[in-house]
Amino acid sequence: QLVGRGCRVLVPSRRRASARHLIMLPTCEVVEASVHDDATLQRLAAGQDAVINLVGILHGTEAAFERVHVALTRRILAACAGAKVHRYLHMSALGADPNGPSMYQRSKGRAEQAVRESTLAWTIFQPSVIFGAEDSFLNMFARLAAIAPVLPIGGAAVKFQPVWVEDVARAFVNSLDSEATVGKAYELAGPKVYTLRELVQFASGAAGHRRPVVALPDGIARLQARLMEFAPGEPLLSRDNLDSMKRDNVASRQPYAPAPELGITATPMEPEASLYLAGLHPRSRF
Repeated sequence: QLVGRGCRVLVPSRRRASARHLIMLPTCEVVEASVHDDATLQRLAAGQDAVINLVGILHGTEAAFERVHVALTRRILAACAGAKVHRYLHMSALGADPNGPSMYQRSKGRAEQAVRESTLAWTIFQPSVIFGAEDSFLNMFARLAAIAPVLPIGGAAVKFQPVWVEDVARAFVNSLDSEATVGKAYELAGPKVYTLRELVQFASGAAGHRRPVVALPDGIARLQARLMEFAPGEPLLSRDNLDSMKRDNVASRQPYAPAPELGITATPMEPEASLYLAGLHPRSRF
């Protein structure tokens, strides 16, 4: 969306090849860089009009969350100040709270504190779970439904308000040059609230593998999550994820309506998600 509006975009990545889908965009430059190095950050920020921080992790230790969400945010803010970059957009999360129940939520909350204390022209975005053609949420349940006869889940009653990735991106891009959004934090959500059970049932059904969903008691759900943490690769679920689900992940005001200055509408989940979960989305064949 930034490129479509004529912006020149610099994207640092640990591995340039992992961002190869961006390399072909005409005014987008992808560079391999370690963003945890202060000198590198200073060099990347030099000459830019704005910095957008999208860095985040869902799984890890307390130290890992602190390094990626809090320490890196402070480094980026310092690099912006040193390079005289005035505008800063920050991707946070709905439920971010320094006193939240999970390491993820607490680290996101501390990062927000650092942003609010800065002298930059900042805007914070707090999305609920994001859905889109390549998401790792609905697609995960669809893949599990393809191989499992039953879907046992913890936190089946917790509520989410999924927001479309295109709406999130548009909110960022629209706010970039908007003075009305400076110094504000925006919740981003869809028009409808779902329980996790309902989302799992929707994802499996839309993918053509409707399965019964079994709500696990807390103790068994934590045991399941602990076992998943030992599996190779990124865990599908961690105990910290379950801690995050001790609170509903929905907008504070219902019914939800995006702030008018963001210039977006709350897109319903079903029409868009049904296409890509069924493999009918225009991108699916790629």
